[in-house]
Amino acid sequence: MHLPFLSPPLLPLLPLLPLLFLLVNLTAASAPTTSIFCKCTCGNNSTLIPITSPPSCSECNRQFCLKQHLPICRDVGDDGIFTTCFQRDSAKDQAVVFIFIVATVGLMGYAGLRGWVGEAIKKWRDGGRMTGERYEALPGA
Repeated sequence: MHLPFLSPPLLPLLPLLPLLFLLVNLTAASAPTTSIFCKCTCGNNSTLIPITSPPSCSECNRQFCLKQHLPICRDVGDDGIFTTCFQRDSAKDQAVVFIFIVATVGLMGYAGLRGWVGEAIKKWRDGGRMTGERYEALPGA
């Protein structure tokens, strides 16, 4: 098998790719369900309220905030109440964090092993010979 984009030192890592994909799938499958919140802003103050059953952003409106009897909305008229619906802990957020961690660990590993890998590549290219080592003719040849 010839893969021109992989250098010889990376070829031993090729069998680890399915393990990485399995790890990503298990992480996504075991992820907790996402939470949907309604942010009720009354004047300059705001409060986050989880939307439980059924979790839908269509419930996040002025009436929803008024039904909560929030102390921050007591002296504010209907025009002073603003709502925002958002989702926390989504799969996209988890993927971004996971990719960031993998990239950071990969770069740190590369930085730590760079000198050793460089020497190994040089030795591999030279066919295992040490620097300055020469071939000598066999006796009687």
